[in-house]
Amino acid sequence: MKIPRLIIGGTTSGVGKTSISCAIIHGMKKRGYSVQPFKVGPDYIDPSYLSSISKNKTRNLDAWLMGEKELVTSFTKNSNSDSSIIEGVMGYYDGFTGASNYSSTHHVASLLKAPVILVLDASKTARSIAATALGFKKFHKNSRITGVILNKLGSKKHEILCKRALESVRIPVVGSIPKDSILSLPSRHLGLVPATEQKSMKNKILTIAKKISDHIDIDKLIDISNNTLSISKQNVKKIKKPKTTIAVALDNSFNFYYQDNLEALRREGAKIKFFSPISDSKIPYCNGIYVGGGFPEVLGSSLEKNHKMKKIIKDLAESEIPIYAECGGLMYLTKSIDYGIKKYKMVGLFDAKTKMTKRMKLNYTKGKIKSNCIVSTKSKNLRGHEFHYSEIHSLPRDSKFAYNLSIGEGIKNKQDGMMEYNTLASYGHLYFDSSDYAQRFVENCIRVSRR
Repeated sequence: MKIPRLIIGGTTSGVGKTSISCAIIHGMKKRGYSVQPFKVGPDYIDPSYLSSISKNKTRNLDAWLMGEKELVTSFTKNSNSDSSIIEGVMGYYDGFTGASNYSSTHHVASLLKAPVILVLDASKTARSIAATALGFKKFHKNSRITGVILNKLGSKKHEILCKRALESVRIPVVGSIPKDSILSLPSRHLGLVPATEQKSMKNKILTIAKKISDHIDIDKLIDISNNTLSISKQNVKKIKKPKTTIAVALDNSFNFYYQDNLEALRREGAKIKFFSPISDSKIPYCNGIYVGGGFPEVLGSSLEKNHKMKKIIKDLAESEIPIYAECGGLMYLTKSIDYGIKKYKMVGLFDAKTKMTKRMKLNYTKGKIKSNCIVSTKSKNLRGHEFHYSEIHSLPRDSKFAYNLSIGEGIKNKQDGMMEYNTLASYGHLYFDSSDYAQRFVENCIRVSRR
C-alpha cells in the first residue's frame, strides 16, 4: 500500500514541531494536496492545531497504548488523503524509558518506514548545529532522518553559518525559519492552549502556519513524502449495526478524546450524540454517557452555574446508566474543584473533592483490572496514560476502585478507576482498541436500552 508520509521530529520538546507541522500542512494544502495529520504519543492538545489547519481529524500513534500492530492498522486505515503528516513527540529518541526508544518518534518512524525531518533550535548555536544534527543521524543505525529544518535563526548571516556547517556533514536543510515572537503559541499548565477552546487560537495558528510555510521548501518535502516504501494494509474490524446511543460531552471544557475511541464505539454499535455540560440544559436521549478529559477548572464557573446539567447527570448515574469518565470527567463528577482561590461546585456523584496543584503528573500507566466494570471484566491487564495537575481529596474509606497500577499514580495509592453505581471514572486514559473496552461499554449500554 503506497502512502505518501512524513514525520516531523525534534531534538527536544519546545523546538517548534507543532507550528512547523501546521505550516507544512498549510503549504501542502495551498498546493492542492489533502493532508491527514497524526500525532505521536498521548496528546490531545497539539492534535487540535493540526486538525484546525488540515480540516481532518488528527489521529494519535502510540505504541505503548495501542500496541505496534494496532498502531500500523490505525495509520493505514486512516491515511486516505494525498499525504500523511505525523508530528513527533518530545525528543526524537525519547521513549517510555531512558533505556530504549520504545514508543518514541523514532520507534513510530521505524514501524511506518517513514522519512523524518528533524527540527533544530538554532537560536544559541552556529557551527555546532552540525554536530547536533550528525549526532541524531548517527545515534541509531537507521535514524530515518532525511533532512533538517532550522528554527529561530537570528539573522541571514546566522542562517548562512548554520547551512555551511551542515553542508560539511551532508544533511540537507529544507527549511530556515527566523526568530520571531509572533510565531510562538500561548501555553498553559498542560501545554499549549487547545485550538478548540478559543476562535482566536485557530486564527493565530493559521497566521503562524502561513508565515512559517514561506520559509520551508514544501515542494522538496512533497518529493520526500512521495518517495516512500509500500506499507502492508492491515485487516479492519467489521462495523456493527447501531443498537444503542451514547452521549459524549464535547465543549470547551471537555474535548480530550482519541478519534479512534469514538469510532470504536460507533463500530461496536453505538450512535454518538454530543452535548455540552457548559451550555446545554439537557442531555440527548441515550443509554450511556462518556465524559472525556479537558480543562473543567478553567471554565469551572460556567459548569457550576449549569445546575440542570449537573442534576441530570447525577440522576442518570443513580439510575444505573453506564457512565465512563476520564481525568477532567472524573474531576467534574466530584463534589468540587479548588482552583487557586476559587472553588466550584460540581456534580457530586463521588463524595470527594478535586484540588489543582503545581505538580504535573505525567505517566504511562500499567496495571490490572481487579473488578468487573463497564469497560472490562476483571483480571485483565491494562495500559494507559495520565496527565494532570490535580489531586482527589477527602475520599471515603469505602471508595471502590477498578484498577491496581504497577506503573503510574492513579487516584490514590496506585489505585484508579473509581466506581459508583454503574459509573467508572479514572485519571487514566485508555485506548479502547488495545482491548475490548469499546465492545464492553457498548454492550453495557445495550443492556440499559433493553430495560
